[in-house]
Amino acid sequence: MQFDLANMSKRDIYLWMTRLINPRPIAWVSSLSKSGDANLAPFSFFNGVGSNPPTLVFCPANKRDGSPKDTLVNIQQTGEFVVNVVTMSLAESMHATAAELEPDIDEFEFAHLEKQESHHVAVPRVANALAAFECELFQVISLATGPGAANLVIGRILSFYLSDQIIDETTGQFEARKLLTIGRMGDCDYTRTADRFKI
Repeated sequence: MQFDLANMSKRDIYLWMTRLINPRPIAWVSSLSKSGDANLAPFSFFNGVGSNPPTLVFCPANKRDGSPKDTLVNIQQTGEFVVNVVTMSLAESMHATAAELEPDIDEFEFAHLEKQESHHVAVPRVANALAAFECELFQVISLATGPGAANLVIGRILSFYLSDQIIDETTGQFEARKLLTIGRMGDCDYTRTADRFKI
């Protein structure tokens, strides 16, 4: 059966895309407002773009009233953000920070999360995150206007944070199998990445 997007509502297109494109990695983005208010929110339209230069992208869609989300406003004002990697132990906290809150409400406090100072940016990271990317804004590309409009935030990665828990003591290398990330499926469904196989 063929479906023509011209005949579908924006809401249905969103639902079908998020159900079909999966699993999706989750960018748990921390940012600071110009006045220093911390913000933390998850985005599952997210991925790495390339390693030269080291770059990632995520997509905060506009709010229902057509205004930009706090994360986008903050990044445009300060030029900095951190992408925290979401693992199974942080799943519920991450989900809590998806709530639409007023800009002056600190999602770290709302979700009972500890902040940790970053090294290259003023934005804090989630202290319990096993990995994080400290980023500076490269470019924002707004693809449309109004409710649900997509905005591509392209960030240049300045540094990686990795917990000692996922570093091999002998080799000093990162052990990917110890980073039990979760992925976003459709609706409120998630998946674990603990099951690995090679081809």
